[in-house]
Amino acid sequence: MAAVAIGAGLRFIPGSPFGPTSGSNQAGPTTGVGAGPGAPTAPNATSAAPTTPALTPLPFRSTNVSVKTTGFWSWALMDRRTGAIVGSKNYTAQSTTASMIKAWLASDYLRRAAERGVTPNSTMMRTLEIMIRDSDNNAAVTVYAANGRTASINRLISMCKLTDSKATSGEWSRTYVSARDTVRMGDCIASGKAAGARWTPWVLDMMRKVRGVGDFGIRKALPKDEAAEVAIKNGWLLRDEDMKWHVSCMAIGDTWVMSVLQRFPSTGDWNGDFNHTRAICQKVAAQLLAAATP
Repeated sequence: MAAVAIGAGLRFIPGSPFGPTSGSNQAGPTTGVGAGPGAPTAPNATSAAPTTPALTPLPFRSTNVSVKTTGFWSWALMDRRTGAIVGSKNYTAQSTTASMIKAWLASDYLRRAAERGVTPNSTMMRTLEIMIRDSDNNAAVTVYAANGRTASINRLISMCKLTDSKATSGEWSRTYVSARDTVRMGDCIASGKAAGARWTPWVLDMMRKVRGVGDFGIRKALPKDEAAEVAIKNGWLLRDEDMKWHVSCMAIGDTWVMSVLQRFPSTGDWNGDFNHTRAICQKVAAQLLAAATP
């Protein structure tokens, strides 16, 4: 497989922990290099209003990322304290969420229940739990229907102020998002806006307790004790219509959100392909982590 490199430049804001360190070759605002064939020309940094200087550095730092893979891939990283986003040149390009969207479906259901003054019964709470922790598809079908199906995805786009995303009528797994919008969704969940004050701690706790085959990707790059505090939701599906693995990774820390999106052409080796795409999410995070290590 050919090696594809992504470089992520950024437009610095005062005090941004994304700013260059001593010895960095990023001397000012730069433009990154895209990934994958046909990568669109796009900016690769979004900045919020100036904030107080001397923020504590994030555990990750923008850098040139190189992985051996084929097909489309992109990534984005948000500083949740400032709203600043950096990422690959193609971080506005769309790919499908697959099961990653389940974190939103749970949040949307719980917020709306609280708004109606309803406490979900134990059966529904179990359904929400296994949808997040075990990525149970039958649970997702139930919650998606209860949320009004496509209306739920339209609320995601509106409430979380997504700009690169769109719903597919009646299909939760075929929600289209960008890496940039994925970190916006993650911040929307972590901030309490998506699930509301009552249920946000529960949703994040379930995301920290993701288990089994869905426990892969970004947080695996972190030391074990730190990884345990990171909330995640990943999506993975070999789609029949294009015979590509659609894999999406989202991870939420106290001060950051990271996303990696991929579409990897199937080689016919189900386990090998899935392991490859799972590793890409981890490798991207590992390189951004290494860039921040003195």
